[in-house]
Amino acid sequence: MLSLRQLWVIGSDSRQRRIREEIARPIDESLLWATILLVMFGLVMVYSASIALPESSRYSFAASGGSWFESSIYFVKRHLVAICVGTVAAVVAFGVPPNLWQRFAAWLFLGGLVLLGLVLIPGVGIEVLGARRWLPLGFMTLQPSEVMKLLVVIYAADYTVRKQDVMQSLAKGILPMGCAVGLVGLLLMMEPDLGAFIVVCGIAGGMLFLGGINGRLFVGLVVVALASFALVIAFSDFRRERIFAYLDPFAEAYKHGKGYQLGQSLIAFGRGEWFGVGLGASVEKLHYLPEPHTDFLLAVIGEELGLIGVLVVIALFFWLVRRVFEIGRQAVALDQTFNGMVAYGVALWIACQSFINMGVNLGVLPTKGLTLPLMSYGGSALLCNLVSLAIVMRIDFENRRLMRGGR
Repeated sequence: MLSLRQLWVIGSDSRQRRIREEIARPIDESLLWATILLVMFGLVMVYSASIALPESSRYSFAASGGSWFESSIYFVKRHLVAICVGTVAAVVAFGVPPNLWQRFAAWLFLGGLVLLGLVLIPGVGIEVLGARRWLPLGFMTLQPSEVMKLLVVIYAADYTVRKQDVMQSLAKGILPMGCAVGLVGLLLMMEPDLGAFIVVCGIAGGMLFLGGINGRLFVGLVVVALASFALVIAFSDFRRERIFAYLDPFAEAYKHGKGYQLGQSLIAFGRGEWFGVGLGASVEKLHYLPEPHTDFLLAVIGEELGLIGVLVVIALFFWLVRRVFEIGRQAVALDQTFNGMVAYGVALWIACQSFINMGVNLGVLPTKGLTLPLMSYGGSALLCNLVSLAIVMRIDFENRRLMRGGR
């Protein structure tokens, strides 16, 4: 019989062998597969959620320039094109060394500000339902606010590295970043896009905290941010009405329509119960639930696949965010601070936006127009999500190369 010491040695050898095998791999395969599963799952659910949209008055199938059948797959075809474009962009982004992102971080951020400005110019930006958020590219439309989320991650990572010695100072360490985020917020509120501004603030604030900001200053920043958002809501009639509708969606659902979307989402989850009504069998997507293929895709998942389907989505996002955070921690431990901060920023971005989208769908948070990362219909969002994760995978590739003794 083996002694406890021998068992410990055997166990240690086995763990070391697994670590060596893991380091020998070029990238984190579990992160890659989690990303692929979320994207493919999203493609299936976008098709299911959008198949009836061309029949509605809002999405006239005649606008697609084809027969009824062609229009019934209009959204999923566009989503598939976005996946292909995003995959190509991700492959290109993976080939870019992280130090190049750091070198051009400030210029990229300025480019993002220019895009946010262009979208506000009449005749240049596309206006839909009173919001001017898109730029036409021919084969797809570009939403600069989604691009800015990625550029804020890169800029904030570079900023925390450059300002590491003055991060405890309000004037030198905090205010410059606050002014940059404030300028982004001003442009976003002119679109308007409060949801994107909330995510940008969450990314920047979280990265400053992880970058070593003074604790008291961080608490002060959070208080100021919350007070600012409260004022924006208080002085905006439609945002204030959304808050009241969120507090009691069914009381407002048929009076003013402000709680209608949330009410239908909750009905969808209720119909799904444990195992759902079956893939493709959702009733709420048949013109009852607005935006079932974008903001409220999770509600359709909950109705068709039940609580089990929703838990699978949550588990995949949890695993993905956890792995990205671990890659960031490894990069910081290897003295690759910029790389680590970029990974932290991407993890905060996906975690923050996923939490808000799921919270809105479940009635935990007030209704806000944010898509579910990697899954919802929307070319710009999907493109930027895939590029950001490709950058993280390149950081993981660099980590493994350094751990193998490379330079």
